[in-house]
Amino acid sequence: CRFSQMLHPIFEEASNVIKEEYPDKNQVVFARVDCDQHSDIAQRYRISKYPTLKLFRNGMMMKREYRGQRSVTAIADYIRQQKSNPIREVQDLEEISSLDRSRRHIIGYFEQKDSDNYRTFERVANILHDDCVFLSAFGAISKAERFSGDNVIYKPPGENAPDMVYLGSLTNFDLIYAWTQDKCVPLVREITFENGEELTEEGLPFLILFHMKDDLESLEKFQQEVARQLISEKGTINFLHADCDKFRHPLLHIQKTPADCPVIAIDSFRHMYVFPDFSDLSIPGKLKQFVLDLHSGKLHREFHHGPDPTDVAPGQPIQDLASSPPESSFQKLAPSEHRYTLLREKDEL
Repeated sequence: CRFSQMLHPIFEEASNVIKEEYPDKNQVVFARVDCDQHSDIAQRYRISKYPTLKLFRNGMMMKREYRGQRSVTAIADYIRQQKSNPIREVQDLEEISSLDRSRRHIIGYFEQKDSDNYRTFERVANILHDDCVFLSAFGAISKAERFSGDNVIYKPPGENAPDMVYLGSLTNFDLIYAWTQDKCVPLVREITFENGEELTEEGLPFLILFHMKDDLESLEKFQQEVARQLISEKGTINFLHADCDKFRHPLLHIQKTPADCPVIAIDSFRHMYVFPDFSDLSIPGKLKQFVLDLHSGKLHREFHHGPDPTDVAPGQPIQDLASSPPESSFQKLAPSEHRYTLLREKDEL
């Protein structure tokens, strides 16, 4: 790959710059993988375009890959930024009352900074600092909040939203990471033009609610039903919502306009499938069955051949539709074996 060959000396020089600033080899490690020779690694981390720069922390791949300028200075600056402290230390508890309540906050109250509890908290913050604001307080400043030892709380968005307290072990990284991720990463996320490519890189199909920006009632209903019916499907599909006005083009793919919103659809990266009627959302199990029908291949079959025989009443003919479902709106962004050529052509332009 010509672009991989062009990046290689830049990447190597950036690693030398960072090595001088962080000589301890355990602080920052630069590595490269030949994906022709190690296709198993490429498949494991869904690498489908070349070259790709991924960041790992504590052995975990971060959702956001490096998309900055491919120069020594830019890559080195990115690493310096990643090495900066993701936790803001609170000097007075009065600062807590003036937080921006439109954001999610994780606050740790510790007796001392040099402790296993705080080191675990730091590891979690390093991974999730893009999703939540992390703060900490120590010693006498935090004493009022440490009625039963070190304490970690979550402050959700909203002026009147109640705090939530972490009740598990503060030295168990897996437990506190899972709890914090659940609080910092919403079950239903908004898809935008800025994060669309990032979301496709997670490799999961999309279940999307298209709604008008000020239609919060439909969004709330969708969020409730996703939480009620689909929490067990969290690792198999991404739950998203999108602004109908901004995403007119994907709506056109399914022969809809903003006037038809709210609309629910699945984008499998091959095709788009429309949920029959938004008003069916409250029917128990209806939304879950829609997702299960995607996984079983039923949605695709029915677009081509009509209802499955088991869904047809006795004596009713099976309709052969002989047509294809609408094409995916995010197909060019989705991971595929051909995607790197599209991006290479774009880079050449």
